[in-house]
Amino acid sequence: MSDAPPAQTAEQGLKGSVTVLEPDRLERTVARRSAETRATVPTMEFTTVVDMDAAMEREAELGCGVVALLIRATAHALDTVRRVNASYRDGHYELYSRVNVGVTIVEQGIYVTPTIFDADEKTELEIANELAGYYVRAREGELRSAELTGATFTVVDSSAYDIVALTPMIISPQAGALAAGPIRDVPVIRHGEVVAGRMMQLALSVDHRIVYGHHAAAFLEEVKAHLEEARA
Repeated sequence: MSDAPPAQTAEQGLKGSVTVLEPDRLERTVARRSAETRATVPTMEFTTVVDMDAAMEREAELGCGVVALLIRATAHALDTVRRVNASYRDGHYELYSRVNVGVTIVEQGIYVTPTIFDADEKTELEIANELAGYYVRAREGELRSAELTGATFTVVDSSAYDIVALTPMIISPQAGALAAGPIRDVPVIRHGEVVAGRMMQLALSVDHRIVYGHHAAAFLEEVKAHLEEARA
């Protein structure tokens, strides 16, 4: 009989002491939904870079925050490219008349996506005020079920992290999700000269069963134009 230790013991010895943690309810939900999405949704990713100079000037003027500008631009794009404001269900397409943008809030012990309903009909300041209320109520655990399930599309704000961009996870049955990286100071060429600029990278994930490449490209073009032209 071999005197070698069991494989598990040997492996644990190589890795040091092992601490086993049980995921909480939130972590179990995230794990389940992530696995379901990856297993069932054929995802494609697209990226673009946005010149944020005009958007930052508008944000300074309104004092609404960049996320509110991004949600407003996203809502405009969803209203224009209706195929993205939709779902693939049981072999058919569902196109939604309302543009409801979910916004992922991630803080210590909090991972929720409340909804800005009819975001295409609201100003940046109205969106910013709703977001502020959602953050307060998320910390207090007071968000209602309808606020967490009514979104037709999701925006993920990763601008607080020192990363180029985040590929967002689609929240099924939505057709897509958009993530924004941090705004970076970079050299850009304008009128043949190198000048200082502020750029932000956007990453779009889509369900390829309903959103094709030309839909995704048109959507990102609309978001980009809305931000770069600082439209209301």
